[in-house]
Amino acid sequence: MAGPAAPRRAALDEGMVTAEFAVALPAFVVVVLLAFGGVAVMTAQLRCVDAAEAAARLAARGDPVAVVHAMALRNAPGGSTLSVTTADQLVTATVQAKISLPGLRTLLPGITVRAHVTDPLEPGLPT
Repeated sequence: MAGPAAPRRAALDEGMVTAEFAVALPAFVVVVLLAFGGVAVMTAQLRCVDAAEAAARLAARGDPVAVVHAMALRNAPGGSTLSVTTADQLVTATVQAKISLPGLRTLLPGITVRAHVTDPLEPGLPT
């Protein structure tokens, strides 16, 4: 009696792997897309910090506004905005960018990353 039951059990299990794969694959794809999105956001944040540091440094030493913008936004994420303010012998540069997650642009809104850097003005420069 044990012999015929084994093939019948195998016949019932044939579609289980396919069903499990069909359920697991979309979840795996979403997790991978979210991981890539996280890396994209972290990279954009680091690029914004670098751009803000460059802008603050250039503005603090008295470079022209056009040069500050061109040099700072050269390595910033695409579509970034830069604002530079001077107050109390300090220069503050803010870089902001909106990042869309790769593969999820239609499903999720973009994420805004922002970096602020403050540097003291060089001695002898007007405020």
